[in-house]
Amino acid sequence: MQPISIHMHMRKINKEVDPQYLNCPIRNVIDKFGDKWSLLVLYQLHDKGTLRFNELHREMADCSQKMLSQTLKRLEQIGLISRQVYPEVPPRVEYSLTARGQSLMPHVSALIGWALEHFEEMNKE
Repeated sequence: MQPISIHMHMRKINKEVDPQYLNCPIRNVIDKFGDKWSLLVLYQLHDKGTLRFNELHREMADCSQKMLSQTLKRLEQIGLISRQVYPEVPPRVEYSLTARGQSLMPHVSALIGWALEHFEEMNKE
């Protein structure tokens, strides 16, 4: 058996992406909010309503402040949450679901229901 050259290995990594994948709605939409932190933020805002950063962070203590901040910015950019800044000292910032975010929640809730139903079997080793 011959060793794989670095050149061969790099060629596999830099393989051209099929153009149909670039236009795939599932890949492109899920990529925007399909990570665990985004889904948890959406769930918390749906479940508890408008929350401040520290309130969200308390609910998601295993998420670093930096990751939470990045997640909130991304969800705001794609229109799933809104960020309201109040001109107070210190400034008060609140996060809530937008109409688009609300429209996503029945689907997220269905996924959560499925996860609860199948948790044991999905976590068997």
